Amino acid sequence: MENNLPQKKLHDTPGYKIVSAWFASNNMSPFAFQEEAWQHIINNQSGLVNAPTGCGKTFSVFLGAVINFINNNVDGYSKKKKNGLQLLWVTPLRALAKDIARAMEEVIAGLGMQWQIGSRNGDTPIAERQKQRRQMPEVLIITPESMHLLLAQKDYAEIFTSLKTIAVDEWHELLGSKRGVQVELAISRILGVTQATGMLSSRTERRSRECEGSAEQRIVNLWGISATIGNLEQARDVLLSPLKTHNSVIVRANIPKPIEVISVFPDEIEKYPWSGHLGIKLVHKAIEIINNSRTTLIFINTRGMSELWYQTLLKECPDLAGAIALHHGSIDMEMRTWVEESLHTGILKAVVCTASLDLGVDFRPVETVIQVGSPKGVARFLQRAGRSGHQPGEVSRIYFLPTHSLELVEAAALKAAKDINFIESRDPRILCFDVLVQYLCTLAVSDGFRPEEIFEEVRTTYCYRDITDDEFSQITHFITSGGTALQQYDEYKKVEVIDGLYKINSRRLAMRHRLHIGTIVSDPMLKVRFIGGGYIGMIEEWFISRLQPGDVFTLAGRTLEFVMIKEMTVLARKSSSKKSNIPSWQGGRMPLSANLGIMLRKKFNEAYLVTNDKKAQTDVEVKALEPLFILQQSLSHIPKEDELLIEHIETKDGYHLFVYPFEGRLVHEALGALLSYRLSRITPITFSFAMNDYGFELLSDRPIPLDDSNADELFSAENLLEDIQRSVNSAEMAKRKFRDIAVIGGLIFQGYPGEYKKARHLQSSASLLFQVFNEYDKNNLLLRQAYNEVMEQQMEEARLRDTLSRINNSKIVITFPKRLTPFSFPLKVDSMRENLSSEKLEDRVKRMQEQLSK
Repeated sequence: MENNLPQKKLHDTPGYKIVSAWFASNNMSPFAFQEEAWQHIINNQSGLVNAPTGCGKTFSVFLGAVINFINNNVDGYSKKKKNGLQLLWVTPLRALAKDIARAMEEVIAGLGMQWQIGSRNGDTPIAERQKQRRQMPEVLIITPESMHLLLAQKDYAEIFTSLKTIAVDEWHELLGSKRGVQVELAISRILGVTQATGMLSSRTERRSRECEGSAEQRIVNLWGISATIGNLEQARDVLLSPLKTHNSVIVRANIPKPIEVISVFPDEIEKYPWSGHLGIKLVHKAIEIINNSRTTLIFINTRGMSELWYQTLLKECPDLAGAIALHHGSIDMEMRTWVEESLHTGILKAVVCTASLDLGVDFRPVETVIQVGSPKGVARFLQRAGRSGHQPGEVSRIYFLPTHSLELVEAAALKAAKDINFIESRDPRILCFDVLVQYLCTLAVSDGFRPEEIFEEVRTTYCYRDITDDEFSQITHFITSGGTALQQYDEYKKVEVIDGLYKINSRRLAMRHRLHIGTIVSDPMLKVRFIGGGYIGMIEEWFISRLQPGDVFTLAGRTLEFVMIKEMTVLARKSSSKKSNIPSWQGGRMPLSANLGIMLRKKFNEAYLVTNDKKAQTDVEVKALEPLFILQQSLSHIPKEDELLIEHIETKDGYHLFVYPFEGRLVHEALGALLSYRLSRITPITFSFAMNDYGFELLSDRPIPLDDSNADELFSAENLLEDIQRSVNSAEMAKRKFRDIAVIGGLIFQGYPGEYKKARHLQSSASLLFQVFNEYDKNNLLLRQAYNEVMEQQMEEARLRDTLSRINNSKIVITFPKRLTPFSFPLKVDSMRENLSSEKLEDRVKRMQEQLSK
């Protein structure tokens, strides 16, 4: 869709003059990038706004929509009520909605307008949803899932007859996920119904004329709002693909956002580091930072560790009681809301949090951020740093507190990446058939759809631009008859076809579908309540199933005694026990990003130079680790940027092979499996395996046949796909991926609220379907998708191939240390974790460190 309307000059419009006067009355003035966005919006252009956190990204699009409305209703803009939906604001987090709504309401009140600001997400009361159904607010702040629930309503097209602007906030967070694909599909449908001609009812046409005034104003602007990512142009193209326009723009703020990174050094640098234990030992340094700041966010990478940190901070500094809170995704929503409100008003002095507070909630009082442990990615680190100094011109201050001494090198790498703006890209998802199946059923439960019309819309999206006629036909065949393998079972014949209209007419199927719209598939969660009443939070079924009545665990900062499970609810009572089980939610550990891996290898290159030349320049973090690096160099080698280090070490446990690509856990897992397979072809040999973000370990009871003569061949990218598929149980991995795909695609019903099926039941259902497709429908699109997702996400095939290519162009250095080295020690400790409790592990590690230091 090309825009050939006459161009307006922003500064000459009445809307701009009114909004500028409001800015002036509040002793503010708009930024140049905001005015640039407003200019594009009033000229009906679409694009992407890129600006640092805390610089007014929200106003750049929201006020553009306001100015547009005032320009089109100059005489009555302050009196006009019930104007219909003008701005649809998509946000990835419920927590963002309240803060965004508050900021918008302040502006609307200041301008004397009658606009209503509404929210629509999983927390929105039914009464409020019904009110919206009768009369849409002018601005609706909505999550991707709730967008699809709107499309599941009867006569949903009427909602969008007055719509002028769609804004997708934090697009960099949605891009590369199935939630982002949901947004793409929803936008393609909204644009489809707003641009359609001759398809509107007379009631709709009347409302459209009342709200819009003229046909030429039926253009819908589409805007993304994003922090900086490595592929900004592609991010814009993915979002705006359904518009089919070449007239889109990127509006860059170009506002310098100073970020001060301060590393917290332990009092003594361990020469033999191991992960996880050091951070909590530095709690006294964290307390000092908290006491010297007005408000501090303490970011922890996992929910389990955040619980431990919260308890430890209170234990070490009782004065923080009442001034410190805990915030993560499994805590009761009311408690999370209270924490967010208390942050906003400055009541709290510190909050221990996870990624639940990563995104752009406007906490102006936050002065300082502490990052505990490496965030494993440059973009994530900068996002968290931006939570402090959340205003233009203010310095964002972040302290890096390592969980083991080698992580200080990651701090140096993050600082270097920040200085050159070396930020990760987010690759868009392609051909997610499970999301498409769910989407077509969503349209079928509302007004139904005609395949020829929807197919053309779907192909306008970036995700499905390469979908073939045959693939779309397979999907429509699948939802109407169960496809080739399931056509004998009526429960899979969900959609009926009447006169070419595809529709779900069963009320039971429609209700089940609406209940499970979404693409976030996690392990079943159980509510946790006190026996006497009172909701505490959510906990995963797999964790609680390991507890016996009387066992003590921690949740939401409380120490609780497990009593029983009743009606899918965990009943607990308060406990005064000093020891408790810390929940560890699945999937908490994040792998090292490719960009951070590159910068990390550069820092080890500097470490090599400093160790061999005292006059060489490097960061304070690398300099602080000099004793460790000197020991590593004396026992083995410090790999330079263009080298791969391999260590052969023999201990009483057997023969160890340590390899250090510095590419992250997922790549190392795949690379270790590949190397194991290729070594076993040389001689029959079995291995145990361990990995971390720096490297991996293979352990065997016999010498491992890797040396200078075969190293290049063992790390070759030749026959990679075939060898990977032989080296791992790809069918088993695909079976686990298929469970999530089957849930999203509606093949497995997870149960009604309060009656969710247990994880093992869901897995057995998925396994049975997986087996049926493998035997009777090998070309099934969902089956194909499962195997593709294993290779692309779990095995990171593209990055693995790049790693092997880099190794082939590097020098492979093989050493034979007489004992464990500083680099190999953390890997050795990780290999012992599964067999030892945390207390026994710590004792064992101390003895090993003492023996190695002799």
